[in-house]
Amino acid sequence: MADITIKINGRTVTAPAGSTILEAARLANIEIPTLCFLKEINEIGACRICVVKVKGARSLVASCVYPINEGMEVWTNTPEVLESRKKTLQLLLSNHDRKCLSCVRSANCELQALCRELGVDDESFYDGAKTPSEIDASAAHMIRDNSKCILCRRCVAVCENVQGIGVIGPNHRGFSTAIGSAFGMGLGETSCVSCGQCIAVCPTGALQEKDYTAKVFEAIADPEKHVIVQTAPAVRAALGEEFGYPIGTNVEGKMVSALKALGFDKVFDTDFSADLTIMEEAHEFLDRVKNGGTLPLITSCSPGWIKYCEHYFPEMTENLSSCKSPQQMFGAIAKSYYAEKAGIAPENIVCVSIMPCTAKKFEIGRDGQSANGVPDVDIALTTRELARMIRKAGIKFTTLPDGTYDDPLGISTGAATIFGATGGVMEAALRTAVETLTGEELPSVDFTEVRGTAGVKEATYHVAGMDVKVAVASGLGNARELLNKVKSGEASYHFIEIMGCPGGCVNGGGQPQQPGYIRNTVDIRALRAQVLYDSDKANTIRKSHENPAIKELYANYLGEPGSSRAHHLLHTTYVKRKINEIR
Repeated sequence: MADITIKINGRTVTAPAGSTILEAARLANIEIPTLCFLKEINEIGACRICVVKVKGARSLVASCVYPINEGMEVWTNTPEVLESRKKTLQLLLSNHDRKCLSCVRSANCELQALCRELGVDDESFYDGAKTPSEIDASAAHMIRDNSKCILCRRCVAVCENVQGIGVIGPNHRGFSTAIGSAFGMGLGETSCVSCGQCIAVCPTGALQEKDYTAKVFEAIADPEKHVIVQTAPAVRAALGEEFGYPIGTNVEGKMVSALKALGFDKVFDTDFSADLTIMEEAHEFLDRVKNGGTLPLITSCSPGWIKYCEHYFPEMTENLSSCKSPQQMFGAIAKSYYAEKAGIAPENIVCVSIMPCTAKKFEIGRDGQSANGVPDVDIALTTRELARMIRKAGIKFTTLPDGTYDDPLGISTGAATIFGATGGVMEAALRTAVETLTGEELPSVDFTEVRGTAGVKEATYHVAGMDVKVAVASGLGNARELLNKVKSGEASYHFIEIMGCPGGCVNGGGQPQQPGYIRNTVDIRALRAQVLYDSDKANTIRKSHENPAIKELYANYLGEPGSSRAHHLLHTTYVKRKINEIR
């Protein structure tokens, strides 16, 4: 594609034909502020923060959607441009709940940051009418407060264009416009899958997860309760961002120390139960292949994906692995095996999980997730909630020494660590399944074909005289395309991994929120995923079936993968749901 030469603020800038002014400016390290813009997701020029002056144009133009042409002259910071942006912010604030000090996004709000940068310090329009606002807390995982919504439509775009669900959108018109669900339904009444991607892209505090940190503090303070915590692999790859560390920093050791400082009785690792998941899932896969079971087998680790399948592909619930997710397997083992070893009644154990995922809040309340007569997991927190707890407790995260997980549920392998990246479950399963099928040790445990952040990946492996076809999808829009091909017969696989969030758990709806500029210019998913692959490579044990704690669990408690006790504790069932039906 030919390059085009333009001038921006008097500087000569060259950019590919078809670029917008915003893209050309960024190539020249000239930053134009944005608010509604998300690259390839929400390019609608609605907020008017990115306006610039173009020679010959009758008015200021939105740089995020305005294409460049040869010889164009652009100015990004004239008094007229700066005043326009400032007035736009004043108008947004005139219809905004400005209780910033008590807002969950205070100091991490894109609207707040822009107001500070552009010097919005007066209240010219603040005394007028405000759009009637309602709070929707009907969903299991989140709260929508439209008094803080700026109608940027990022949430709408990610729900429709990325996840392919579209259960939210603008209702009414003009001054009464508000984001909500069709026919006035609460979000919990729709076929929302609780993925939280809308929360991840919201620039303000209009969307937030339901916060259960107070319940955790209360449990820790109760001398009658034995409070344990498990941490998902993706959390260690992102928590540091909440405390100023660069994206892609592994803070596992400091995270463990912080959890112990918070007062948890034991700090365990969900990686342990990720290894356990592989043992059960690999056994299930091999059983289906050998005995003519339903194929392709589809992974069940992502609760957002599970609910999506139940709503939108109910006929394929038979393909889902019956394995519980690692979060739920951990809880079931903690309140049976661990409870017996520690001599603690299951009802006196409070199991808390730290997850990158908001859908985990929905999952803990599903049917079939109480193997011991009490919930497998009592409270699911996001990475962001953990950061709030650490700050509230006055713990200086950056100065903490590196701690280590407790035994026996803190021992894990490299295979478990990569569960947090798209393709990681598939790769971990292949390491165990291939060695089980062939009876031989793999010369290399790296199945690189299923790695990377591409939305859909495919590979074929020749194993024990047969070609095993696998596929990996992340993001529910990509999952839909893949499953439609399977349904039509256009594609055929033995094993499919699906993660509800684009890029996998590292990009989960409960991870630290990054501003639009970072999301548009940095591959956050790849940087966080690299943490997990580096951790896998550094681990002395990289195959789930070689985890000594897992071997002991089967030898002394479960028997073998797929045993009756294992099935009772570690497996579940699914529901064929209707669109917009709530259960």
